[in-house]
Amino acid sequence: MIADAFPTLGFSPLLPPAVLAGLAVAALAVCIAAAIRRGLWSGLLRGVAMALLIGALANPALVSEEREPLNDIVVAVTDRSASQKLGPREAQTTAVSEAVARQIGALPGIELRRIEVAEGEGGDGTRLFGALSRALADVPAERVAGAILITDGVVHDIPASVNALGFTAPLHALVTGERQERDRRVALVDAPRFGIVGRSQTIRVLIDERGGPGTARLTVRRDGTLLGSVQAPAGRPAPLSIPIEHPGPNVLELEVEPLDGELTAANNRAVLTIEGVRDKLRVLLVSGEPHPGERTWRNLLKSDANVDLVHFTILRPPEKQDGTPINELSLIAFPTRALFQERIQDFDLIIFDRYANLTVLPPIYYDNIADYVRQGGALLLAAGPEFSGASSVARTSLGAILPATPDGRIHETDFRPHVTATGGRHPVTRDLPGGASAGTQASWGTWLRQIGAHVHGGETLMDGADNLPLLILSRHKRGRIALLLSDHAWLWARGFQGGGPHVDLLRRLSHWLMREPALEEEALRATAHDGFIAIERQTMADAPAPVTLTAPDGQTQTVTLTPVKPGLFSATVENRQLGLYRLTDGTLSAFVNAGPDNPRELTDVFSDTQRLTPLAQATGGSVRRVDGAPAVPRIELVHAGSTFAGDNWIGLRPSGSAIVRGVREFPLGIGLAGLALLIWAVLAAWIMESRRRKA
Repeated sequence: MIADAFPTLGFSPLLPPAVLAGLAVAALAVCIAAAIRRGLWSGLLRGVAMALLIGALANPALVSEEREPLNDIVVAVTDRSASQKLGPREAQTTAVSEAVARQIGALPGIELRRIEVAEGEGGDGTRLFGALSRALADVPAERVAGAILITDGVVHDIPASVNALGFTAPLHALVTGERQERDRRVALVDAPRFGIVGRSQTIRVLIDERGGPGTARLTVRRDGTLLGSVQAPAGRPAPLSIPIEHPGPNVLELEVEPLDGELTAANNRAVLTIEGVRDKLRVLLVSGEPHPGERTWRNLLKSDANVDLVHFTILRPPEKQDGTPINELSLIAFPTRALFQERIQDFDLIIFDRYANLTVLPPIYYDNIADYVRQGGALLLAAGPEFSGASSVARTSLGAILPATPDGRIHETDFRPHVTATGGRHPVTRDLPGGASAGTQASWGTWLRQIGAHVHGGETLMDGADNLPLLILSRHKRGRIALLLSDHAWLWARGFQGGGPHVDLLRRLSHWLMREPALEEEALRATAHDGFIAIERQTMADAPAPVTLTAPDGQTQTVTLTPVKPGLFSATVENRQLGLYRLTDGTLSAFVNAGPDNPRELTDVFSDTQRLTPLAQATGGSVRRVDGAPAVPRIELVHAGSTFAGDNWIGLRPSGSAIVRGVREFPLGIGLAGLALLIWAVLAAWIMESRRRKA
């Protein structure tokens, strides 16, 4: 609809305004002088003539505009976050939203924009005002007639002042929920992210409740295993000591018993992931004799800040007898008793680098090493020519736990190490830099010596000369063993014929022995990110079993994994719930927490009218509950005033905005009429002055 606005007076000056102002001042001076010299009427007539002349130069005109009225904008923001699904709130929200839409739809000149806001990403709570700003981004502030929030009052992005709203129209909030509500929740007050393996980590937990007895039973689980339960007081933090038993993620689940008639049990559970780390990985390196590869092992282990290295080298074997006094054979005596009997369990890994059984260690110490491995220790043998002879450690009690025995042959020939099919699936040797890929060969340099052996256990990850086994990994009881049947890994470190990935290989090898979680050949892992759960299965088998995924509400689904690379399978599942997910393939289990440990949306679930009240009142709006009758107040248009709310009504402020479709002008100072007025004024002044002269 187009309407003509009431005509207004407009000017289009023929001269610059400054010139017109100067002419006006000069004309005023002439008029005053004429009035003094020739009388008042002469001055007035001259003033009228000059005013008409200056007015004509100002080019006045009557301007009439054709305007098309614009609808004013009202935004109804509906809160659909997690807390709005508690109790009767979801039904209330839907009913109120529809009632508001019907009332605003019946108002003339009002356009309604309806938006629904779910919980913010990453558990960032309810963010209604960010959505409101985006909905009004294309609307001038003067066209906003008001905003209505339909929420439980649990809003986490309330502006600090009314100026941050971006408009001056009234803001109203219709709050769902009931006046008397009960709930209990558990929250993490002090939640450390890391813990030392083998020690206990203290966390502090708070049980918060409204309408409860003051105490509640708290149950603690780690990786799905029950650790215990305690009767904890409500309202003050309670310390809990949690043992960290393994490296990698330790998923803790804290659950408090439900309260009768409470709003929700979703916040009765909290999840915390503590990353288990080793304080220091203690490694004992015993070099049987000085050789070029000795420094390679030492440099590698010393460069790792998490490794505490104890290194001994047998510089002079006992069979060399030349009369040198025993106290001059070494700077310190080799502490065999302390290392291999009293403190052997302190080490995470023992490495024998080209070590021969030359009576330095008595037989009982080899028994201690074998027992150390059976009880969970790790042993690495980097074999040289001594491994094939009579002094081989394979002829001691260690032979019973080794995965291979020497065959007496030493292959003095150049060869290029390569990864076996089994090694291509193992995390230690898979994807070594420069390794062979489809249709290509490894770009590694050659080694020049390999020790022959009969393999009777473990897994061969690398082959060497004539496809003979080069690197063998095995498990014995609770411990781990690695056998490297060559002492020429140092050639890669020196860059011989291009070198090779000695750092990656030897570091992965030593860390697998020390149980690095990322290098486990059989592992089930899961991570949650951006609304999805990524499942990863590492296995040495040709194909893994399906994984059963259990959601926080107990619903299960079977997930089939697809191959990513040899030995690695994965799948991605949409995450529809926040909380702890459990995964199992029948052999291995894993846990992953989807969402934050303490979602803001469930931190305070009680409906609230206080948070939004200062902001709403500053705009002239109101905050009221909608749990009574009538549920929705009457919505009216209020054209003037500073208050837009009453006992049973709320108001919107229309702006009367319009678009100008056309403009018509009627000049007043140009044409015959203007010229006639100007001539009349000049003649009148001339006649008046002539009469005065005659008189």
